[in-house]
Amino acid sequence: MNTAYQIAIIAAGLFFLNGLLTGVWKYRQIAASEHGQAHPYVDVAHRSSLLYSFAAILIAVFLEISQLSDNLELIATLLLISYFFFAIASYMVQGFLGKTANQLKPIKTSTQWFMWSLIAAEIGGFLVIFYGVLLAISAPSTT
Repeated sequence: MNTAYQIAIIAAGLFFLNGLLTGVWKYRQIAASEHGQAHPYVDVAHRSSLLYSFAAILIAVFLEISQLSDNLELIATLLLISYFFFAIASYMVQGFLGKTANQLKPIKTSTQWFMWSLIAAEIGGFLVIFYGVLLAISAPSTT
């Protein structure tokens, strides 16, 4: 079991636990709201935590299949998992502050830079791991 796989599995557990805990936060806000709704970013933090937990499991499964070097898989996994974490954390901060329903308005240069780096890291990291899977699947069978 390589380090990238271990990180993906641990992240899946932590993201899922965070999804459960933010679910309590969401429920408390719904119960206290006269409109029966939580702050939009509390809802997003809850849902994204749950979804990223399953994404981390998918990454772990792909890492088991991938034929790339451990170092390359580790870099790709760290990029993916780190940006999943940063996204969830930013949603939680916005939910805690309760100041906006759209953190991208007004858009700032730093926000644009972060979003483009997130896009590159998440898509790039996944493409690397998926490439490793495709290599493994297309390799000639030795049996």
